[in-house]
Amino acid sequence: MEPPGDSLAPTLLLAMPQLRDRNFSRTVVLLCEYGTNGAFGFVVNRPTDVRAADAVVLDPPAQGDSGLMLWTGGPVESQRGFLLLGETPGMGESERIADGLHLTASVEVLRWLLECPATEMNGRRARLLLGYAGWGPGQLDEELTASAWLTAPPDPGLVFDTPPEAMWERAIRGLGVDPMALQLGAGVQ
Repeated sequence: MEPPGDSLAPTLLLAMPQLRDRNFSRTVVLLCEYGTNGAFGFVVNRPTDVRAADAVVLDPPAQGDSGLMLWTGGPVESQRGFLLLGETPGMGESERIADGLHLTASVEVLRWLLECPATEMNGRRARLLLGYAGWGPGQLDEELTASAWLTAPPDPGLVFDTPPEAMWERAIRGLGVDPMALQLGAGVQ
């Protein structure tokens, strides 16, 4: 990977209208890693209607249902789960992506989140993301050159506190851009 000072990550990628891939239409992607070997991130505005307690298999089974929901994190390895958290979990291993954005795949943290009382989950910044978005070497650079994405600073308030259906528009408006003024076409917008 590139030295931290030269990296695009962490950032939010905002899909432009010309990005025709249905996996990314009107998405907000938290870009976690970016470098010569490719890039890696998570779609953060695609909830599902599936409760994590109904889908996650743990041994022994989780006791309880906190109300944690599954989110679509991207089309790559869609059976693999990642936890995006608003704070360091204090257990298991986690990686700080940016201020207020931490990532873990810890089963210990997952179990704790599944089993905590629903009242404790309310207001907790936690997402169980299935899959991720991945780009091969140079692929994201080509998409950026084709104006398929806008970039914005990582914002935990946007990621965790904005309704998912409003996140894309709010992120674009946060850049001072009217989403209706976005034009199709290559080049820097």
